[in-house]
Amino acid sequence: MTSVSKIINVDQIREDFPILKRKFYGKQLIYFDNAATSQKPKQVIEAIKRYYEEQNANIHRGIYALSEEATQLYENSKRKVAKFINAQRWEEIIYTRNTTESINLIAYTWGRKNLKKGDNIVLTVMEHHSNLVPWQLLSQEKKIKLRFINIDDEGLLRLDQAEKLIDENTKLVSVTHVSNVLGTINPVKEIGKIAHKKGALFLVDGAQSTPHMPVDVRNIDADFFAFSGHKMLGPMGIGVLYGKREILEKMSPFLGGGDMIKQCSLAGCSWNDLPWKFEAGTSNVEGAIGLSAAIDYLNSLGMESIREHEEQLTKYALEQMSDIKDIKIYGPKDTKLRGGVISFNLGNIHPHDLASFLDAEGIAIRAGHHCAEPLMIRLGVTATARASFYIYNKKDEIDVFIKVLNKIREVLKV
Repeated sequence: MTSVSKIINVDQIREDFPILKRKFYGKQLIYFDNAATSQKPKQVIEAIKRYYEEQNANIHRGIYALSEEATQLYENSKRKVAKFINAQRWEEIIYTRNTTESINLIAYTWGRKNLKKGDNIVLTVMEHHSNLVPWQLLSQEKKIKLRFINIDDEGLLRLDQAEKLIDENTKLVSVTHVSNVLGTINPVKEIGKIAHKKGALFLVDGAQSTPHMPVDVRNIDADFFAFSGHKMLGPMGIGVLYGKREILEKMSPFLGGGDMIKQCSLAGCSWNDLPWKFEAGTSNVEGAIGLSAAIDYLNSLGMESIREHEEQLTKYALEQMSDIKDIKIYGPKDTKLRGGVISFNLGNIHPHDLASFLDAEGIAIRAGHHCAEPLMIRLGVTATARASFYIYNKKDEIDVFIKVLNKIREVLKV
């Protein structure tokens, strides 16, 4: 993890991303769907290719040099992730498939063992379905209550409600760090203090924060922190769950099978040490190596610099979009309070139609409810269009985006 801020050379960065050279319908690709997944630099692609060409073996299984080499690469990636988010120990890093699986792991293992009728879990109305559905399923099974912190009209969490909703019967508070719809950066450290004051554990969904800004799980004092590799230049299929060691030690395994046992007989088994207790079966070594290369790339730029670059892009985009007639933009006006995500609607054009019109110009955005339907209900809409930025995006692309939006508006006369 780094705090050094330096100017990002976007043109130089773009040379590392082969996919950005593609054209669609004769138009240069403008990729504004980074909140869904990021593109991959050649350094990550080459690391994965090198693994399969030179280092492929199953880890923790073979008493031979190739297996030991693969094992070392896998375990070193955990050390790198731990340092990236400032975890105290690499053993606190558990690999999953994605943020969704990380949260489900907590729900199925910690939740099933520790929750009972009369307890409650506090969430927010802006949660992604990944941080909602697992708790809804658990609430039905364990007869617990779910409570939701609302937002104000600007998309900021109502902390006054948090103080009231989190009480002595609250066992877990689970909050997204950055909204994938509003871009709102939530004051997770402050919310965590409220949770811990009442004796509750604190989980942070870091899927939209970890790729874009410095993250320090110890400073936040998160008991659990989850994120995905594919949103931060890494491959799909690799996710991370950080948990405080003393909590993970008390939790039961999530999946049963090979590598998660210490000893096993027909009479029963004992569980492996952390983090292997939670990683049954053949591991996603390719994903770990790709994630490791992605972290190297991000560190070479500096997370402070990445945050600064995205903040400048977002500010510029918001200023330009605000001049478009009949546009409705959701989320905080202050870019210090939001990430590089802008959800909007243009007149009476359905977001799906708007996304199709933009696609015809080579511009990729997301349209729909963004796996956050309760938030859509709170906003009074069925869907929004969403543009989201990353390290390889530049102001020139935003200029094209604005030009096309104005063109669409004029043609359709909204």
